[in-house]
Amino acid sequence: MRMSHPEDEDDGALFRSAIGEVKPLRKVETSAITRPRPRPRARMAEQDEAQALGEFARLLHSSAPLEAGDVASYRRDTLTAHMFQRLKRGQYSVQDELDLHGAGVAQAEQLLREFLLDAHAHDHGCVRIIHGKGLQSDGGAPVLKNLVDRLLRQRNDVLAFHSAPPAQGGTGAVLVLLARR
Repeated sequence: MRMSHPEDEDDGALFRSAIGEVKPLRKVETSAITRPRPRPRARMAEQDEAQALGEFARLLHSSAPLEAGDVASYRRDTLTAHMFQRLKRGQYSVQDELDLHGAGVAQAEQLLREFLLDAHAHDHGCVRIIHGKGLQSDGGAPVLKNLVDRLLRQRNDVLAFHSAPPAQGGTGAVLVLLARR
């Protein structure tokens, strides 16, 4: 059994004996530290938003934008007229839905792309995208409605889309028919 010494009782003394002799650090001037650092900004997000707005503006000017009450409609040549009529009437079962209300342009585009990838991965045949009518959009043209219209037209996995029947959202939503895997 080990006998304890009075020195062993003092933790501070044990610590000082274990680390040995120390040298004090030089003093740091405090005048260089007094200026506050600038608040962080999400510069990349701001750049992405500006770029998305620029691309969206280019798309809007390439063709006449949809107005709040306009029907959004598109059909690939490979889709039969009968299937398109069923889509227009809302006769397909909606398997998933995305609501874009309150989203900015860049966020809405990202959400829409992710939603369509997920719908394709789950082999959904028909989905609904709620974009709103755009009655509160600045400048008159409904921003999200036109974004959805332009983006869906560019996608190979979209066979057709049409504004939903009044009971399913009317011109504030679109039903989208997707190609199977």
